[in-house]
Amino acid sequence: MPTQTDSDKDRKQRSAWSRLRELLILAVVGVLVAVGVRAYVLQTFYIPSGSMEQTLLIDDKVLVDKISYRMGSPERGEIVVFRPPSGWTVGANQEFIKRVVGVAGDRVVCCDGTNRITVNGRALDEDYLFRGDGPSDRTFDVTVPAGSVFLLGDHRSASADSRAHLDVNGGTVPVDNIVGRAFATYWPPSSARMLSVPETFADVPAPH
Repeated sequence: MPTQTDSDKDRKQRSAWSRLRELLILAVVGVLVAVGVRAYVLQTFYIPSGSMEQTLLIDDKVLVDKISYRMGSPERGEIVVFRPPSGWTVGANQEFIKRVVGVAGDRVVCCDGTNRITVNGRALDEDYLFRGDGPSDRTFDVTVPAGSVFLLGDHRSASADSRAHLDVNGGTVPVDNIVGRAFATYWPPSSARMLSVPETFADVPAPH
């Protein structure tokens, strides 16, 4: 009956080690890819508060695109995740999610004769607001500086947004503080959908 030689045993041990090494390399590469994707491409974010109701509910989870703003600028109506700028009295070391209402050069005013926010003189029909909320409980007239945006939550009565920090650069947020654009919800599965820009922003003219 044939017996296993030392040479055969060595080959099998080398083969087993080779397979284990390949698996370890694949695992390390997988982790690096996942970390790279999260850092530079795509991130998930859960909704911790009711400031974006009814568009986004507490504990909803959204997908955040971190690439688009490296190649372009935020647009009115988009929902973004951002870090609060220095000078804001809440949210240090946290990330928030709000809607872009004004971009660089825009004049954002509350409110016109029919109690609507205007951007560059055009009134917004904000049908995405939380039911029963008005556009704002305070007045403001802000021209957004270059490299910044003006952000508001959809649940205006429960949102500490640009209006709460008008004394710090008119409440505007530097574009560099934006983590990325929230473009879809994925949890819970029953409410998974794309987050589109409301039609009212299509009618806003360019700043003068």
